[in-house]
Amino acid sequence: MHIDRCTSKQKNGKIYHSILLRNTIRVSKDKVKHVTILNLTNYPKDEVDALDFALKHKKDLPSIITQKIKRKTFKRFGSAFLINEIIKKLSIDKAFGNTLEGKYALFQIISRAINQGSRLSAVRMAKQQAMCEVLGIEEITTEDSLYKNLPWIADKQRSVEKKLYKKNYKTSPEIFLYDVTSSYFEGTKNALAAHGYNRDKKKGKMQVVAGLLCDEKGYPLAIRLFKGNTLDFNTVKEQIKQMSEDFGCNRVTFVGDRGMIKSKQIQDLEGADFYYITAITKPQIETLLNESIINMGLFDNEIKEVIHEGIRYVLKRNPIRAEELSLSRQQKKAKVEYLCRIKNIYLSEHRRAKPATAIKEINKKLKKLKIEGWLHIELVKDKERELVLIEDDELLKIESQLDGCYVIKSNLPGEVSKEVVHERYKDLKYVEEGFRCMKTDWLEMRPIYVRKEASTRGHAFVVMLSYMVIKYLKEAWKSVDMTIEEGIKLLDGLSLLEVKLNGEMKYYELPEPDEMMLRLLNLAGVKLPERVQFKKANVYNKVKLTRKA
Repeated sequence: MHIDRCTSKQKNGKIYHSILLRNTIRVSKDKVKHVTILNLTNYPKDEVDALDFALKHKKDLPSIITQKIKRKTFKRFGSAFLINEIIKKLSIDKAFGNTLEGKYALFQIISRAINQGSRLSAVRMAKQQAMCEVLGIEEITTEDSLYKNLPWIADKQRSVEKKLYKKNYKTSPEIFLYDVTSSYFEGTKNALAAHGYNRDKKKGKMQVVAGLLCDEKGYPLAIRLFKGNTLDFNTVKEQIKQMSEDFGCNRVTFVGDRGMIKSKQIQDLEGADFYYITAITKPQIETLLNESIINMGLFDNEIKEVIHEGIRYVLKRNPIRAEELSLSRQQKKAKVEYLCRIKNIYLSEHRRAKPATAIKEINKKLKKLKIEGWLHIELVKDKERELVLIEDDELLKIESQLDGCYVIKSNLPGEVSKEVVHERYKDLKYVEEGFRCMKTDWLEMRPIYVRKEASTRGHAFVVMLSYMVIKYLKEAWKSVDMTIEEGIKLLDGLSLLEVKLNGEMKYYELPEPDEMMLRLLNLAGVKLPERVQFKKANVYNKVKLTRKA
């Protein structure tokens, strides 16, 4: 059996080349017959050459292979390939387009999902991860390419969100979940940084406010950044615009957290023909009680409802939360009692110390713990230098009467049951879950290594899109006793092998994954390629790691 390369000239002058796989059979002593087995003319040249080489050296092929072919570990491949395939499933790649800037955006999403950090760390990681190769990026000059890409991403954000919504939702979701959080800065130079209500409990730190819009299952649809001093309810108008103008929604329900939807926001929502579900604050509940619209007897473990002037109020008491608040008060009281004992010892041992100073410090502690309403400090009668903590039972009863009580407010029509209204409000837990993942658990939107507004918005959008990938994996891998981080790191161990023949690079080979790797890939609906072909990317970083002698 051999390869026969034939050339024939026709009468019209045309020359034809053909490649045939043939077998030679001896018919007689002086005559042989060539039998054509297969026409290889249209087959790839490298495959024909490989077959020709194997047939010519078939006796020595085992020794040639062992001596001439060498395999060398190239780059980690599994996690980058997995995330890129999910990006395709979610149509994120199509939303950004096939330009180099679009590929850089996908690169940032993949690097954020695999390993968080700055753009410099992402570029360094690309030297060990096949992120550029799976995306078809031939070169990243330096980390500056990625920093310059962030404003481009911010400019495309609204268009990308709109495309993703239209691609992934044939009909509008009935429920939109929305909540806000804050993310603090270590520095002060960011364009959006300002002092405001800090949910991270980082006193004195400047921050940015982020609003996340999700569907009813918690999949993120849009993220918006606001100045750090922006109040929650002032972020709602932007979301209404997003839903009505960009997504083309109407007659849907907007679910917002406590105190977010006030009278102005209700007008905006009703003007857009939207329903709403929110919870009211403790002072608002007290106003309803004072006006006899509701009464304390309605707060029970069972869901109750009151309709007043077309507005539905859904009431419930959470006994577990009530117990937590009661325990918290007693713990705070114990702290003040301990401080009181310390001050009494000090006053007894230091005759020149002033009781008024000790009282001032204890009152400051009471105010800080927010228990000064039912606890106060005073001197013991007939003793000028001994302090005692007094508890007012009546004030404590008033303070604790609404423990665990909450009221949900909605304008949904009556055919939607109070139980459904209650459950939909509770679905805000999905947005809180998204914030945890984006801020602390895995994606770490903080720290923010950029200063300009457009770059900051681009960074936040990259984090949100990475969360879309993580959310997909959480759903796909829910039957596996493994965290997302563990799964990604496991697949990270699947590395490409660089195969060389006679010292010349020929192709990349992918080792067979183990059983758990295959299970994770199958659950995610991702199939590894049979053959890996791409051009090796050149990646450079401008800033080098400093090393001390």
